[in-house]
Amino acid sequence: MVNSLPHVQLPSAPSALAEFICRFQLQMPPAVKKAQGVRQAAVLIPIICHEQPTLLLTRRSDKLRKHAGQVAFPGGAADTSDTSLIFTALREANEEVGIPPEQVQVIGTLNTIDSSTGYQVTPVVGLVSPQVPLFPCEDEVADVFELPLYEAFNLSRYHALDIHRAGLQHRVYLSWYQQQFVWGMTAAIIRQMAEQVSI
Repeated sequence: MVNSLPHVQLPSAPSALAEFICRFQLQMPPAVKKAQGVRQAAVLIPIICHEQPTLLLTRRSDKLRKHAGQVAFPGGAADTSDTSLIFTALREANEEVGIPPEQVQVIGTLNTIDSSTGYQVTPVVGLVSPQVPLFPCEDEVADVFELPLYEAFNLSRYHALDIHRAGLQHRVYLSWYQQQFVWGMTAAIIRQMAEQVSI
């Protein structure tokens, strides 16, 4: 079970947040094909601890060389000095949106997933208090928004699209929330977590 930390006020009565934490920690991730990427990366999935919890997502700057304008979780490639992939996810979240690592209560990780750029990405799930201020890095982040968990975990929101690339077939998922278009690896990660907690 999660140890309560001063910076994350977990509700004592049953709530959507408490139910999510319980289901996430009690369910094993579904078995999937092992990721093949040779380079390591990690993203933080920040769960904002409102009474009705939300996912914190970013829209990447249009000026970036890769994945410009796409909706993403904060994250990136592991540095040689990183002590773990959890450290990588927390470091990147601090750099991109200003969340201090000590203000994140990590509750687990999801199965690794391959990115289109050859990385093996580890999603790290962490709880963040709504009182933690955000300081998005203007060079990397164009927008920050929150997606309610009850919306994110509605599996009917995700539409599969099979594409062919380099002689192989790949399935990508597409979804929308208000004016935000969520697709690719970000949608796949959210859908993976939704499947895990709905078992």
